[in-house]
Amino acid sequence: MPAYQPVAAQASARGDTALVPALAATKWLPASLEAQLAPITSAPDAKEALRRLLDAGNGLDPLPAAARTASNRVMGCTAQVWVAAETDAAGRMAFQGWSDSEISRGLVALLVRGFSGCTPDEVMQASAAEVQQRLSRVLGRGVLPPSRANGLGNMLESVRKRAALTAAAAAGRQLDVFPSLLITADALTPQGSFAEAQARYLAPDAGAVSELVRVCRAKQIGVVAHFYMDPQVQGVLSAAAEQWPHIAISDSLVMADTAVRMAEAGCTTICVLGVDFMSENVRAILDEAGHSGVQVYRLAESDIGCSLAEAAESESYSRYLQEAATTPNSVHVVYINTSLRTKARAHALVPTITCTSSNVVQTVLAAFADVPGATVWYGPDTYMGANLAQLFTDLASGAASDEDVRALHPAHTVESIRSLLPRLRYFTDGTCIVHHIFGGEVTELVAAGYGDAYLAAHFEVPGEMFRLAMQAKRSRGMGVVGSTSNILDFIADKLREALAAPHPERLQFVLGTEAGMITSIVRKVQGLLRKSGRSDVEVEVVFPVAPSAVATPQQKQQAGAAPLTLPTGLALVPGPASGEGCSLEGGCAACPYMKMNTLSALMSVCERVGSPAGEASLERFRPRTYGGETVGGRSLAAAGCVPILHMRNFQRSQGRQLGPDLLADIAARHSTR
Repeated sequence: MPAYQPVAAQASARGDTALVPALAATKWLPASLEAQLAPITSAPDAKEALRRLLDAGNGLDPLPAAARTASNRVMGCTAQVWVAAETDAAGRMAFQGWSDSEISRGLVALLVRGFSGCTPDEVMQASAAEVQQRLSRVLGRGVLPPSRANGLGNMLESVRKRAALTAAAAAGRQLDVFPSLLITADALTPQGSFAEAQARYLAPDAGAVSELVRVCRAKQIGVVAHFYMDPQVQGVLSAAAEQWPHIAISDSLVMADTAVRMAEAGCTTICVLGVDFMSENVRAILDEAGHSGVQVYRLAESDIGCSLAEAAESESYSRYLQEAATTPNSVHVVYINTSLRTKARAHALVPTITCTSSNVVQTVLAAFADVPGATVWYGPDTYMGANLAQLFTDLASGAASDEDVRALHPAHTVESIRSLLPRLRYFTDGTCIVHHIFGGEVTELVAAGYGDAYLAAHFEVPGEMFRLAMQAKRSRGMGVVGSTSNILDFIADKLREALAAPHPERLQFVLGTEAGMITSIVRKVQGLLRKSGRSDVEVEVVFPVAPSAVATPQQKQQAGAAPLTLPTGLALVPGPASGEGCSLEGGCAACPYMKMNTLSALMSVCERVGSPAGEASLERFRPRTYGGETVGGRSLAAAGCVPILHMRNFQRSQGRQLGPDLLADIAARHSTR
């Protein structure tokens, strides 16, 4: 099999069109729900349809106050909505519901009556999309604007989830529960030992904070760290940043930009907490900005590797680029999470622009818009490439309008997306070992037990998790796919919406990326909660760790451990403290390379800065500069910066156009073939 995948071959090669119940493509509805919908959908106009919907809501029996609990609340609705479920003697579903909004109450009434009396399987097989489409057609955007249509989708998903839990209980099974962390303005409540480990260091040791601030201030040291640091490290860094402004936690691209600002503010040394390509990029960007005198240090003498970056330096990736080099009008879009050597050598073969998980979609679309007949080669992240292909395939298949496509890039339409698919390639031999765990089995557990939650997925996760989050985004407005920064912004935006409403709320987010970013989430969430003065709004972050490590009935409960419960009250047993969150297959929601960046290593490096003997001992802590290596007559470091600078030019155009230098390079190389 070639080391790249043409998008035209993607769907047949994948063969996974119905991995989880939430994604089933069917229009079937139970007869009882058809009977409830018929009076509404047969109305002669929207006004009459609305009147009939309101009548349905007016006839709904109020839900008892005792049942209006947080566990029965439907997330993602603009109004307060509750749905409760139980089964009758025959094992059929009996639903109750209520809303403080008349229109939402009418929608709840349709679902409560339409699904009561159905078997759990019938509820789970019903097409939520079909219900949404029928009601949207007759009621129109005046009654069902996107926000309320999303709320309807969330009601349907909540009903489906309760049916799934009931079916599992009837079969004598207990759905696995993932560890989670409940965040309030002034407290953190972990469920499960994996979450306990994440929470333990979020209130850092004051002595460690003071010592770090002291040495950084005395020696003018700046610290840039990636979101994926351990909570112990991030907790101290975040607290220290309140006293010393030259400490920052961010994604990989922002790390280098921040280091430049620190140098401009007077820092003479930068410590980088991340993997090696991050420290290399910091060194190179500082040099390009005229700060070659600023010292840069990693936190280990040995290599701090990255499975994804290493894949881009493989022989397989070289062959991939060689094929690109022989294809007319080729543009290589390389992920920022690669070494300078990869970027330099790639650009020597094929015109190359760097991308991030935040701008990869816009970068690829701009390349197709700006280069007639372009073939775009993305790499090295296989999952991100496959997810790009899936996104574009969905857009081309009628899942979006021209207006939706133009929101991604103004030069494109559904037809142009369809025409570019045969010319999009992605590498198939590169994965991040952390994001690799968010595959089929984890996704099935998320769909079954957390399908009504907010779903956040990094663009690098496997396609199953990507599709689940995209489905939540499109059908319910409760999903996000993107970078760590995109995920953090999404959580903050949803929390702001909840704080703007007058009623209590608990928001639940499934975190489909490295667990280390919980520190930044906690600080952002608690900051917003404290500023609002609200004590009745909470955020729960769920860690979807490896299936072999989540709690199961077979695992022995530890003495004194709090029982875990699902919304229906089903009890589960916490997993062992030594294993929860990891599996023998390597499925941990934490990067082992990032764990090499410890607080003790940071303090050791900082203490040695400033003395000749100390800095001599740090020689092996410096990022690779590639010595005298050259590419195309330039130093390797300088050549490796060119694709990054092309991305900078692209960003200056607001993500709309490739820079003139890159376009000229593409045209020149094409003319010589």
